[in-house]
Amino acid sequence: MTTVAFITGAESPAHDTEVEQLHADAFGPGRYARAAFRIREGGPHDRSLSRVALKDDKVIASVRMTPVLIGSTQALLLGPLAVAPAHKNKGIGRGLLQESLDLAKDAGHQLVILVGDEPYYGPFGFHRVPHGTVHFPAPVDKNRILACELEVGAASGVNGDVRHAAMRV
Repeated sequence: MTTVAFITGAESPAHDTEVEQLHADAFGPGRYARAAFRIREGGPHDRSLSRVALKDDKVIASVRMTPVLIGSTQALLLGPLAVAPAHKNKGIGRGLLQESLDLAKDAGHQLVILVGDEPYYGPFGFHRVPHGTVHFPAPVDKNRILACELEVGAASGVNGDVRHAAMRV
């Protein structure tokens, strides 16, 4: 594994253009049709919990956290997590992910969800949610809906539609 000199910090508005380009490069135009993207359209992500990695003042990776409701339960939606191709498989994404989870826990958040691969996210405490309990606004592979309890028992009994916390029912 090659060492990359980079720094991490909170995402700021100054990073928006580079983060959006990173997402375009990583996920292409299909990202707009994804269920998680539809939720994120409902309002802003939490910049205090969203992180970027910078190398030579350029964004090389980012992770975002968005406040959501699952039914009436407050949670965070993690993602997208993206790393520039030249910097993949060097632990940068994992580092940002852990930083973001630690910040969320320190801020008093209890539950984080995402749509992703359990083998990647499992070591961070993510596990599959029971089928039929969490509903996204577009089709998703039910085996990829994962939750991480930042407080033991936080996912117990969680049930309902996922929507941005700013969206009223």
